[in-house]
Amino acid sequence: MTDFAADSVLVVLDVTPAGELAKSSAGLLGAARQVGTPVALIVAPQERHDALAAAAGELGAPSVLVADVTDAEMSLTSPLLAAAAAAYDAVRPDAVLISNSIEGRDVAGRLAVRRSLALAVDAVGVQRDDEGVLALHSVYGGAYNVTAAPTFGAPIITVRQGAVDARAEAVATPTVTVLDVASSDLPAAVVESVEPAVVSSSRPELRGAAKVVAGGRGLGSKDKFALVEQLADALGAAVGASRAAVDAGYVPYAHQVGQTGVSVSPQLYVALGISGAIQHKAGMQTAKTIVAINKDGDAPIFEIADFGVVGDVFTVVPQLIAALESKKA
Repeated sequence: MTDFAADSVLVVLDVTPAGELAKSSAGLLGAARQVGTPVALIVAPQERHDALAAAAGELGAPSVLVADVTDAEMSLTSPLLAAAAAAYDAVRPDAVLISNSIEGRDVAGRLAVRRSLALAVDAVGVQRDDEGVLALHSVYGGAYNVTAAPTFGAPIITVRQGAVDARAEAVATPTVTVLDVASSDLPAAVVESVEPAVVSSSRPELRGAAKVVAGGRGLGSKDKFALVEQLADALGAAVGASRAAVDAGYVPYAHQVGQTGVSVSPQLYVALGISGAIQHKAGMQTAKTIVAINKDGDAPIFEIADFGVVGDVFTVVPQLIAALESKKA
């Protein structure tokens, strides 16, 4: 087995149904590089190992562990969980970083139970002090920043997608090790088939997008919400919405940003007609730059905005779109 660095950080990477590394991979490896030496874990069919390991190297992983998702010994348990447990035992890392995705949260929680480790969920960053790796959180609707530290063992940390800007330097030839995953008799659900949803939109996916334009109830109707989509297209951004806009039927629930929707940390977040209720701020306050346009100058969204425009979105936004299109031309 490969000898791993004393400050190793195990990074569990998501692989999409299309057989590619998830977009969250770059941020995870960048976060790991901030506090130690990344060791990437990839679980995928054997024929994809070389390509995925090379991709992980380009994102900054000097060491890559690979496990075969089709291995018969792993058929009775979650392949990713079984591989994560085996990887933890092999590496003995200072911390484990996992994407705060649905599967990532599931694996993180179950791995924490299996190895009796502390679990920190939905972190927006990581740090290291003299005693180990710390998880940074934005809590209570972004009103407070909190640092979490385990009292024993390595923390298992799920990282909010898009929250970490840091990127690790590319590694031309990462060291690749085939992970020996022990068999398990533990029962688990088995995915027999996957039918990807057909997405015809050219806009980026909301979760993990670098730019987001979101609309609120102030847009007034489903037809007028098209203004949000027009600005998003001009900026190359994803489309988001407040819960009020979703409840009013302007857009599907998948676009909801907030405590009961998607949490985002883009480079740019543009809020159109959004008052800024605490539940909405909880899902977007860690954005790097927040621009708010609202005719109510007392709207709470202006308390966290980096740039604010008090005005009618139907007057301001068309001018903004025209300026953007003119600049492109």
